[in-house]
Amino acid sequence: MTIAGGNGRGGATNQFHWPQGLFVDDNRTVVIADYGNDRIMQWKNGDTTNGQVVAGGNGAGNGLNQLRSPTDVLI
Repeated sequence: MTIAGGNGRGGATNQFHWPQGLFVDDNRTVVIADYGNDRIMQWKNGDTTNGQVVAGGNGAGNGLNQLRSPTDVLI
């Protein structure tokens, strides 16, 4: 069963580039650290087509809207 990604490696909201850490909350929202895209992605329960960037996604860096190779998620 694919719940997120599954569309080859890339930077679109339905793709990952080296996914790392995974967190699933009580509402079955899936949050994944997308290491290669320098972002944290979220999929709400029932939405398996496109995720939402909730942190980073603006290239690697130290800016308030950037991450550098995230490896885990803890909420």
